[in-house]
Amino acid sequence: MMTINNEKRAELLAPAGDTESLISALDFGADAVYLAGKTFGMRAGAKNFTDEDLITAVQTAHERGAKVYITCNTVPLNGELDEFPDFIARARQAGVDAVIAADIGIIAMIKEFAPGLEIHASTQTGVVNYRTAAELYKMGVKRVVLAREVSLENIKTIRKNIPDDMEIEAFVHGAMCVSFSGRCLISEYLTGRNANRGECAQPCRWEYYLMEEKRPGEFFKVFEDEDGSYILNSRDMCMIEHLDDLLEAGVYSLKIEGRAKSAYYTALTTNAYRAALDCALDGTQPPRWVLDEVNKISHRPYCTGFFYGHPSDGSGSQDPNITTNGGQYFKDSSYIREYDFVATVDRCENGVMHLTTRNFFKLSDELEILAPQKEPIKFSPAKMFDESGEEIDTARHAMRKIFIPTDISVPEHSLLRKRVD
Repeated sequence: MMTINNEKRAELLAPAGDTESLISALDFGADAVYLAGKTFGMRAGAKNFTDEDLITAVQTAHERGAKVYITCNTVPLNGELDEFPDFIARARQAGVDAVIAADIGIIAMIKEFAPGLEIHASTQTGVVNYRTAAELYKMGVKRVVLAREVSLENIKTIRKNIPDDMEIEAFVHGAMCVSFSGRCLISEYLTGRNANRGECAQPCRWEYYLMEEKRPGEFFKVFEDEDGSYILNSRDMCMIEHLDDLLEAGVYSLKIEGRAKSAYYTALTTNAYRAALDCALDGTQPPRWVLDEVNKISHRPYCTGFFYGHPSDGSGSQDPNITTNGGQYFKDSSYIREYDFVATVDRCENGVMHLTTRNFFKLSDELEILAPQKEPIKFSPAKMFDESGEEIDTARHAMRKIFIPTDISVPEHSLLRKRVD
């Protein structure tokens, strides 16, 4: 691998659906986080941030040298526009570093009601060429978040044909949409849930049957091949091994998808991609444990999205679970889950680890500790005690305090997980 010559250090951008995820992102190495307020953000399933929470979030991130970007990536209707000036003014007052917007009218309103606030064009804008990026730059956009459908070769072309001070951001990990960058209308058509409002019912993951007009009630499976009929189902993206290619193509910000996902997901993916990005910048290959980490979170089968063009034979990956194809997966729509997050480490002092439980686990389970910005370590405690000091071999209830004697020094906010069958 060659050493990447970045004029400024590339950015690792992590999701923060709530305060716990925000802290996880910061602890585990994010340079910046993206989050949403209670309106205008395209993730209805996330807890998101009140005005007061946003102020605290920005202060916390800035104290730790990280940036905060707020998403305004819905396409608002006429009746919603009157609320936007106050919303964006409050976001600016809270100190956010940039706003991620998709709608041209919203971009104009940001310039009007929050002058000077940096603007990033959301992936919902659908930027796939340099002319669109250049026109957005003229409108005051500092960064384009490229559509997921853009290949590495096209990223290079975009980079060569846009102003030097315009940044490129691209997704490197997480869920993919079979439609064009989330502009799908199937969910709203079938269920009334609008994908652009973060309410997608994911009908692309459903298993479909066909009913013939003259045979009502008689269902026939829609086969793509002998394995099943999930003809719209997509894999998850994973570029953990290929960050050097993205940097060489001109990507500045490497974005992890997942504002609706757990703090454990944020911690694990941020930790893995922090280590992988540091290796890419140094011109070295990421160690095996980094590649293994992305398989320890609940996920669909992985691929490298559209970066390498049309589906190929899957060559170029050390990990047999990652293919370098465009990403459809026809067998089923289930998730792969090898590990469960079971506890957080509150602190470790006087040879005792203080934990808060999250899920059921036993002393005999195969356990690992994931500490911020470190390789995970195997953990085989001999004893465990509950809040009353009674020795136990099983932690049965969530959000209870337990204590484990150990000679390992573990920092606070570390995570404990168990292997599952």
